[in-house]
Amino acid sequence: MISTVLSLLVLAALALVAGAVWLWRKPGMRRQAMLMLVLAGIAVINVAIWTLPDDEGRSPVGQLGTR
Repeated sequence: MISTVLSLLVLAALALVAGAVWLWRKPGMRRQAMLMLVLAGIAVINVAIWTLPDDEGRSPVGQLGTR
């Protein structure tokens, strides 16, 4: 279940970046485009927090099944 959520989060981040690029080209929509890029960055950071391992080689996603 968590892998599905993380996959959807990555797809949403890609859609946000694509939408931000599209909005950037429209006059007067630069602030919304920047906010979309910030939100995409936050989504990517959240995925990285859940998937990247720590110093001992354990990731939070990998530990979900052990409890």
